[in-house]
Amino acid sequence: MPIRRDEGRVIREAVARALHREGRYVIAVSGGIDSMVLVEAIASMPARPFVFVATFDHATGPHSVRASRLVRRRAGVLGIECVVGRSRGHATTESEWRDERWAFLRGAAASIGGTVVTAHTRDDQVETVFIRILREAGPRGLAGLYAESDIVRPFVDVGRSDIADFALANQVRYVDDPSNLSRAHLRNRVRLDLLPAISRVRAGFPSELLALSRRASEWRSAVGHAVDAMNIRTEADGSVRIARSALAGYDADALRTLWPALAATANIVMDRRGTHRLAEFTMKGRTGASIQLSGGVEVRMLRDHLLLGKWDFGRVQRSRRARLEREPHRAFAARNA
Repeated sequence: MPIRRDEGRVIREAVARALHREGRYVIAVSGGIDSMVLVEAIASMPARPFVFVATFDHATGPHSVRASRLVRRRAGVLGIECVVGRSRGHATTESEWRDERWAFLRGAAASIGGTVVTAHTRDDQVETVFIRILREAGPRGLAGLYAESDIVRPFVDVGRSDIADFALANQVRYVDDPSNLSRAHLRNRVRLDLLPAISRVRAGFPSELLALSRRASEWRSAVGHAVDAMNIRTEADGSVRIARSALAGYDADALRTLWPALAATANIVMDRRGTHRLAEFTMKGRTGASIQLSGGVEVRMLRDHLLLGKWDFGRVQRSRRARLEREPHRAFAARNA
């Protein structure tokens, strides 16, 4: 059924702003209401860019099969090529499912030199920021979906109510994921219980979260520009070299601000404890010293620079053995001095 032109102005305008005529895009479509509205809106563009649909079957049961079938059929009706990925069945957590899905989507985008487009909404952003507050995220994390990214999100300023209105008015078919009602997942507890309860006594709370994340995004961008001006070099193995002179003179607070952004250049996410430890190490560490952080991250203090990357486990073990071997000799020498 063609999109009714008298409905969904907010949806159509959001898509038109986000997607450029000369662009190449992979539309991430799960089969749910948000992403099915997204693909319908893109298909209705007067001058549609080069797009194809990518859907991922998480192999979690009959629902995921129905969703991928719906996406394939509808893409075919709309004349859009569709590529389907399927989980190998090893993932069991939300994080693992997300990693599988994103590996597939990024691979699909790379195959055409394009950009991934998702249907994340303003409500998703509110939930994301709230969850990150619960997890004690810093300003970098609180930017949420507003952070600069290579992902296109046309609906990030569109509410779910607008999505639902568009779907109803244009008879958009979609598949409800039954896991969205399971309170076993934190996001669902936030969506179904926590945010509604807070909003009943503080109606402006979602808007306050959005304003906070806007400020965090601006802050994150400013820090990113400061990091870009530093002497940073990425090695072939993905590790990052930062000149010690670039960090000289910063106090602990400033270093705790800079290090998460520096780590991000190596696709490393730092937790709060690691950030504090690394700031202290930067100011007081000696040449040749190293520090190991959670997530398999290591920072080495070399003569002119710091090297941040994943642990070289073999080297760390050799260093520890050598240190243990030296200690008895030092103790013996001290006793006989």
